[in-house]
Amino acid sequence: MNTPANAQPPLPESAPPVLVVPVQVHEPNDADTPDKPDSARQLVLGLLFGVVFGFLLQKGGVGKYEVLMGQFLLTDFTVIKVMLSAIIVGMLGIFSLRAMGLVKLHVKPTRYAANIAGGLIFGVGLGLLGYCPGTGVVALGQGNYDAIAGILGLMAGSYFYAETSGYLGSTIEKIGNRGRVMLPDVLGMHLAAFLAIFVPVLVLGLFVLAQLAR
Repeated sequence: MNTPANAQPPLPESAPPVLVVPVQVHEPNDADTPDKPDSARQLVLGLLFGVVFGFLLQKGGVGKYEVLMGQFLLTDFTVIKVMLSAIIVGMLGIFSLRAMGLVKLHVKPTRYAANIAGGLIFGVGLGLLGYCPGTGVVALGQGNYDAIAGILGLMAGSYFYAETSGYLGSTIEKIGNRGRVMLPDVLGMHLAAFLAIFVPVLVLGLFVLAQLAR
């Protein structure tokens, strides 16, 4: 009787059982292919929404130095009103699109030490310059050339972070690493219940600010 060339000989009855480990299939995500270039559609959409975002920032007045400083001095609440409006609209929009299966969430990990250090550096820079990265670009676009220093600093800081990201990832980013959690997870609330409570609170806060700013 002929047997195929690739046939395996039968195991003796006393042979130990063979453990077969199935191949694990990973769902593809952005983290698996960090060097994957963006598609033309993504680049066009990014450019389009970036232009719209910059236009709305400029029309909202948050590209003006005196408006940003007025928020720190509690004499002008334009910035906080714009931010609250963006949070409300963005939160409802993102979670609605997610519920319809149109988008996926890519939640950044919560790392206490890195987040605190980054927040302090950001706050000091905003206080000294008078612009944040987004409003700095808007300010330059509307002719405020003092924002050039901030943009140059932004580029230098980005380069410095890229060069030290490996060291930071093995040191400060490991301190207080909570993983990818959101506020509903921390509060132990279902997302729908969280939105039902949190959105009206933000809307009420926005209304109160509008009344105080009169």
